[in-house]
Formats: sequence, structure tokens, C-alpha cells
Amino acid sequence: MTLRLPGADGALRGYEPRAEPLALTTGAPFTSRTVFSAAHVVADPFADTTPDSPAAIDWDATLAFRRHLWSHGLGVAEAMDTAQRGMGLDWAGAAELIRRSAAEAKSVGGLVACGVGTDQLTGPATLAEVRAAYEEQLALVEASGARPILMASRALAAAASGPEDYLDVYGHLLRQSSEPVVLHWLGPMFDPALEGYWGSGDLDAATATFLEVIAAHPDKVEGIKVSLLDAGREIDIRRRLPQGVRCYTGDDFHYPELIAGDEKGFSHALLGIFDPLGPLAAEAVRVLDTGNTAGFRELLDPTVELSRHLFRTPTRFYKTGVVFLAWLAGHQSHFTMVGGLQSARSLPHFARAYELADGLGLFPDPKLAEERMKNLLALYGVTQ
Repeated sequence: MTLRLPGADGALRGYEPRAEPLALTTGAPFTSRTVFSAAHVVADPFADTTPDSPAAIDWDATLAFRRHLWSHGLGVAEAMDTAQRGMGLDWAGAAELIRRSAAEAKSVGGLVACGVGTDQLTGPATLAEVRAAYEEQLALVEASGARPILMASRALAAAASGPEDYLDVYGHLLRQSSEPVVLHWLGPMFDPALEGYWGSGDLDAATATFLEVIAAHPDKVEGIKVSLLDAGREIDIRRRLPQGVRCYTGDDFHYPELIAGDEKGFSHALLGIFDPLGPLAAEAVRVLDTGNTAGFRELLDPTVELSRHLFRTPTRFYKTGVVFLAWLAGHQSHFTMVGGLQSARSLPHFARAYELADGLGLFPDPKLAEERMKNLLALYGVTQ
């Protein structure tokens, strides 16, 4: 059946859905790269909530999706921005998510790393309060047995007066962490409140401070995640890291080339786009493990158009497209998000996301995806 899909101009056009999914199976663990998917949370669709209410989460569906990612060899980056951290998921919900996901990882032998932030602070905070908030979350993640990811802090961005405050806060946290951590630099395109992070709006100056933190504590930094959507800057930072410190790309625009690398090195991956791309991304990395870079690029390069669509400006609403595709793929029974964020993208945006994902063969059951897309179109008044 041909679907009538609305385009960006509002006009309806015909699209012939794919009949068969891409054939993807689980396989051996990766050997050449460490790869994390930043996973979304599944809302409880029957909870009587408002956008300002604490998050109501369907724990069974949320953990089932993590088992899906682990089954393909991917690690799970938990309680990150893809899980709507700071955009519907509060600290109480994130803390429970961390505890449950870390326990589930232990039960199935899955790799998990969890976000450490300061989002229990709800108003203006002093630097001492920022440090204490980070410490509380770091202690919880360490107690869970997961690797900590020190996330960028809105509260620190507001309280810091310059680079020296970042050096002080991060130095304090790294000195007391029991295990090496991942440092996360999230750009303002993902969160406008992080403008000027590391003490400067000049990216060269900010990069210098970021690298200074790492150079002062190389034994406490397992890796860094760079989410600036700037491949050249990531490569520059990657080449300047101390020996043994990994770079995890968070660039959802240039990930194939960054993971493939060059003669001077490569990036590992910690990506929100690897939530909907999980099985396909895993297949591509296993091809890369054999030394077949061309085969890796052949699988992954065609996915970039979908990723750029989901992460288009305003980038922070990419989570809506991620959850939409999880619904179409059958990983959850509904298209409802914590905080009501399912309303953050337009029908033409959803239609294009469906078309691109279907074209890639991402839906395990294309007929289910087609029927769910038809239901959404009907809800918006588009008859077939």
C-alpha cells in the first residue's frame, strides 16, 4: 500500500513502504571499538501526569529496551540526555533508572555507564553546592557498580566565573572518584544553558581548559565524550589526549568517519543515534572489527541522513524522533514521552523520519511500522 505522507511544504506525497527488514542478527562482542548507545526511557502512558509532574516510567519496557541493546553487543549509556535528563526526567527518576539499569546489566553481563550531574539543584547554586550535588550523584553511580560519566552541569555553567572554577570543581571530583570516569562535553546546541562551558565562549579557550583538566588527572579519566557536532575539533582534541585516554564520539552528524578514524587514531562511540540504529550499528562495528573499513562505511554512511534529520535544529528535541522510531519498531506499545515531549516535532518531521528509517530497513516488522504510521497520520487528519 502506498502511504500519503506530508512533506515540509505541507503537500501530501506517495511513499511505498519497504516489505522486508534489513537482515540483522546478534553476534560476537566487539574487538576494535567500545560502543555505547545512549538509551531513551519509556513513559508510563496511563499515568495521570502533566508536563511539570515527576516522570512516570514504564520500567518493564525501559529495561527490555536495554536488554535489546545489550543483546547486540552495545553498551548502554544510562541517564544521559537521550533519557530526557533535565527535559522531563528529574534526579529522583534518574537515580532509580541508574539503580535498576545497573542491576539489570549485572544480571545479563551488559556494559553500562551512567550520567553524573547536578540536576537535583533547582535554583541558583554556589560552587560548593555544585560540588556537593556532583558528589551525591557520583556516590550513587559508584555504588551501583557502573562507570560514571561526569556530565556538563547547568548549575556549574551559571555559578562559574571563569576557567579556574571548572578546574577546581572537576579536579575535586576526579581526585575523589574511586575509578576512572568519562568526561562529557555537551555543546549548547544540545542544551542552550551550557553556552560558554569550560569558562569561555571561545571554543579554543574552552578546549584548552578541558584538556588541562584531563592532563592534570590522566589516571582518573578513562575517556571523554565530545558532543559538539564539529568533527574537526573532535579530531584535534582526540590527537591531544594523554596516552590511554579514549575519545568517545558524541557527534551524531559525523560518526561514521570519526569511528573509522585515520592514520593517527579513531574515536570510540557514545551516541544517541545508536538508540534507533542499535542493531545496524552493531553489525557495522563487527565488520570494522575484521579490518573492513569500507564495509563499515557502506553500512553506516547511509544512516547519516536519518541522524541529521532527527538532530536538526533545535537539536535538543532529537529525543522525540528517537522515541517515535522505537514505537514504530515495536519496542514500546505507545508514542508517549515523559514531560509530554512527543509534541516537540511536527507531523512532516515524523513522516520524513519514518520514510528514512523504513528505507534503511530498521523496522523489524515493516507492516507494524506502517500500521502505526497510518494511525498517527489519521490522528492528524490524513486519510489514506
